[in-house]
Amino acid sequence: MPRGRCKWRRGRCGRPKIPRCISNPPPVSQLSPTSLSREAALEPIKMFYDEYEVLRLIDYMGLDQEEAGKRMGVSRGTIWRLLQSARKKLVSTIVEGRELQLLEDEQVETASKGSNP
Repeated sequence: MPRGRCKWRRGRCGRPKIPRCISNPPPVSQLSPTSLSREAALEPIKMFYDEYEVLRLIDYMGLDQEEAGKRMGVSRGTIWRLLQSARKKLVSTIVEGRELQLLEDEQVETASKGSNP
């Protein structure tokens, strides 16, 4: 298996990640507070496109986890884990006043403009 296409665990290659379908990539690549605190200067918080998409589908559009999983092509359990991770990162950004960077993961498939959002 080519390097970078799977997660390394205990020195061996684990299961490859299932590609996640993103219908609407974020319009910006980073968000930063107007006044940076000392913690903000240390290291930005990194959120991946799939975490952003889960927040958009569930918290912004009001879908349930089952429907969000169908749209992204992953299980409800994966949606739950992504949602918990994304919410924790978003709250940390607000509470600590740190910069948030949105990064594209290699296992993300962006849907074409003609597809269903």
